[in-house]
Amino acid sequence: MRRAAAVFILVALLAGCGQKGPLYRPGEKAPEPVTTAGK
Repeated sequence: MRRAAAVFILVALLAGCGQKGPLYRPGEKAPEPVTTAGK
C-alpha cells in the first residue's frame, strides 16, 4: 500500500509539473516553465 501511495504521489507531481494547480507552490520562486510555444 505504501509503495502504491508513493507512486501515485510521484505521478501526480510529474503531471502537475509546469502548470499552476494545487501542486504549485507559490512559496518557491521558481522560473517560469520553458515552453516551445513562447519562442
